[in-house]
Amino acid sequence: MSARPLSRGLLSATPSKHLCSIAPRVAALHSTPVNLNQPPLKNDQSSSEPVTHFGFQTVKESLKATRVAEVFSSVASSYDTMNDVMSFGIHRLWKDHFVRSLNPGRRPGGRPMSILDVAGGTGDIAFRMLDHSEKVSGDRETTVLCADINANMLREGEKRAIQNGYDPNRISFRVENAETLESIPDSSIDLYTISFGIRNVTRIPMALKSAHRVLKPGGVFACLEFSKVSSAPLDAIYQQYSFSVIPLMGQLVAGDRDSYQYLVESIKRFPSQLEFARMIRDAGLVNVGKGYEELTFGVASIWKGVKPLE
Repeated sequence: MSARPLSRGLLSATPSKHLCSIAPRVAALHSTPVNLNQPPLKNDQSSSEPVTHFGFQTVKESLKATRVAEVFSSVASSYDTMNDVMSFGIHRLWKDHFVRSLNPGRRPGGRPMSILDVAGGTGDIAFRMLDHSEKVSGDRETTVLCADINANMLREGEKRAIQNGYDPNRISFRVENAETLESIPDSSIDLYTISFGIRNVTRIPMALKSAHRVLKPGGVFACLEFSKVSSAPLDAIYQQYSFSVIPLMGQLVAGDRDSYQYLVESIKRFPSQLEFARMIRDAGLVNVGKGYEELTFGVASIWKGVKPLE
């Protein structure tokens, strides 16, 4: 299977009306600069158990999944609002571009695709995949499995699928851990996607290895995630917005400052574009092009990898 070249160009968008309406209140609530320096990650000397980061906190590996689950249980019903806050509304254009660049659906003379959307509980990407496969490819047989470790997110996705009339034979929802994907057979997936989820995984290399395992030879891994802003002046502005404004907006729109604080910190902790592209290669996947495509000056990026043909 040949990989399509990554699309070029930057995306921009007009902020949503909802965000514009609350921005003045946020500015009024917060005017003090914050310390953007990360505290170093230190080992927990009281235990031999490996530790990892939960935002800027150091926690035992066994606890991170529980802490992340608590965050997403809290924001499940306001997930789109959360992403609006995190991206100033631009995430919708990023996701549209992400799906278009993958062009899901039956190829001429081919068969329907089997798509796995990991950390996709609310169906945000899955619905776009099904819409594209039907409207662009004329394909009403391609299927999407939404896998998520959080049952609350999956329930939200199932509810939306019913409300929007999606065929239950084409979309399904299943509790899965991205690190193991225990119920997904080897070499069974044409396209693996994960959108704004990989940074919340405790052991990212394990998740990438599982992606490699479940993909068919020639299958595509695609990840959309927040990344490192490529312009230093813009990055300074973005960091100030992220750490001083986003948690307050979370408090205003969702009554949940702590979850938004974690999400901001998790972005800061995520590897650089080049480093994550290397991690994808280390998992046995072949980078597409240089390995990633930056969106909106690197606020987010798309990474793609192909499982080699056997």
